[in-house]
Amino acid sequence: MTSFIHPDVKNFVAWDYVVFAALFVISSGIGVFFAIKERKKTSSRDFLVGGKQMTCGPVALSLTASFMSAVTVLGTPAEVYRYGASFIIFFLAYTFVIIFTSELFLPVFYRSGITSTYEYLELRFNKPVRIAATVIYIVQTIFYTGVVVYAPALALNQVTGFDLWGSVFATGIVCTFYCTLGGLKAVVWTDAFQLVVMLIGFLTVLTQGTVQNGGPTKIWETAKNGSRLTVFDFDTDPLRRHTFWTIAVGGTFTWLGIYGVNQSTIQRCISCKSEKQAKLALYFNLVGLWVILVCAVFSGLVMYSHFRGCDPWTAGFISAPDQLMPYFVMIIFSSAPGVPGLFVACAFSGTLSTVAASINALATVTFEDFIKTCSPNLSERMSTWVSKGLCIVFGIVCTSMAVAASFMGGVVQASLSIHGMCGGPMLGLFTLGIVFPCTNWKGALSGLLTGIILAFWVGIGAFVYPAPSSKALPLYLSTSECAVDNTEVIATVTPTLPPFRPQLADSWYSLSYLYYSAVGCLGCIITGLLISFVTGPIKGEDINALLIRPVCNIFCFWSQKYKTLCWCGVDHTKKPLHEGSTKDLHKDEAKKAEGDDVLKNGLDKDIQDHIPGYNPDEKSYINTSMESESSF
Repeated sequence: MTSFIHPDVKNFVAWDYVVFAALFVISSGIGVFFAIKERKKTSSRDFLVGGKQMTCGPVALSLTASFMSAVTVLGTPAEVYRYGASFIIFFLAYTFVIIFTSELFLPVFYRSGITSTYEYLELRFNKPVRIAATVIYIVQTIFYTGVVVYAPALALNQVTGFDLWGSVFATGIVCTFYCTLGGLKAVVWTDAFQLVVMLIGFLTVLTQGTVQNGGPTKIWETAKNGSRLTVFDFDTDPLRRHTFWTIAVGGTFTWLGIYGVNQSTIQRCISCKSEKQAKLALYFNLVGLWVILVCAVFSGLVMYSHFRGCDPWTAGFISAPDQLMPYFVMIIFSSAPGVPGLFVACAFSGTLSTVAASINALATVTFEDFIKTCSPNLSERMSTWVSKGLCIVFGIVCTSMAVAASFMGGVVQASLSIHGMCGGPMLGLFTLGIVFPCTNWKGALSGLLTGIILAFWVGIGAFVYPAPSSKALPLYLSTSECAVDNTEVIATVTPTLPPFRPQLADSWYSLSYLYYSAVGCLGCIITGLLISFVTGPIKGEDINALLIRPVCNIFCFWSQKYKTLCWCGVDHTKKPLHEGSTKDLHKDEAKKAEGDDVLKNGLDKDIQDHIPGYNPDEKSYINTSMESESSF
């Protein structure tokens, strides 16, 4: 067994710690600033959604920072290094996701005047559906946050010598601190600052790495010779880990579950002062996603060019691919104290932004879906204190969950698998509500349960019985230029039987992790529609038009007759809700409630109270003039 001489790689020095500590100090300072600035605003609405007065700029930066976490900074370059640049196809998936989110899901959520996305499910279906979805979201977010906190801390600890649990607890404490003090505004503006740090860190590494490895042309040539530029693989086999179809289709389903119906995203969007601002935030965010993606992919190519003759992972210099990027940084900046600290700050900026967004979103859904429902008469001051208390609780829980993340493997696959297994069924549930008027609460609940079972079945099966390497197809990594340790190493090989693999292990359990979301989503939609038709579909006239998005208008634009037919009885010709129609709305709902079962559709009065302030013409909550608008 060949062993290699480990190169001398320096650990952190004092200046690195100073630069890294500055990130935490500034992030905490932003929380203190907003705590002082907003101290006279005591409502939970101000704390949780910024009083719905945010503009598109900081929200766009916040969205980009939150979902381009340390998973992207550390995981994506390692994916490109091992599997090639096909990851760049995610630019297509991101584009589809933002279009669907801004044109299909966001208008319904924004116009409904909700704070928690799961309020929509009670408006559209009933409370049990809302509670089931909220519980799933809370579990999903806690697990995902554990991965986001633990994975970069472990990678940086093993390469730079940075204290593992010190960084984990520092992350949890700082995020909890500024979330609790400053609420959503602090989260958004801190995210904006952290995104700038991420970009500076990426660009610094790219510049130095490119200079040391002969310039862009040389790097491109090396990547091409190493088969790293084979991007478009049109193999339709769903078991292949990354192909054009798994990334473009599976990636769209996965990220749509993250963006389209995720509380953390929608909460930031509905904090904007108008629907137009919210849509602009999403489209500007798309540009940010593209920029970060290009930086991460090119970092992987630069890293491959540097290690083309001596792969540190195969040689045993590092213990996991996620450590490649920090190891690379420590080598190329060995003579520049403080710069490795900047890269660590870059990685932890992604972690801080994601954890803070998760804590704030968890506090919001718990307050809106549980606390407010159980105690509707809480004063505004008490509501704010309860919201802050929830931030502290979830900060502790998410930090503690980092321990469980140590068993989940590579950061990219682990994080996207969690989102796929939980986000897919949730995407299916909201699609049933928004796109299919015939769906009743029984179909929605059955579909959600079916989607969760299918997604977890394939996800857990893949965890227990990993897909064979023939489906993952990692590219060749060389150690031909590594310095060989001539000390004789005698390896004792004990013959073992191949592990037992059930028949499903090489088919169902080997499905690409990017399809988990599609499995859960489609399983939920198909089951939901079937159960709804068997148990009796809802009549369109019983559904408020605000809760349905008439997507058929796009395909039947040439015929009002066919558009009306596809509306399934929902009257999209009515004026949207405004202040003057509140009494009539309550009368209609009261009449409907007399003949309906407790569990049937209806608009909850507490939630309706948000709606009258909405101005459909301005798509804003500021001006309440009464004018009509088109349905789509």
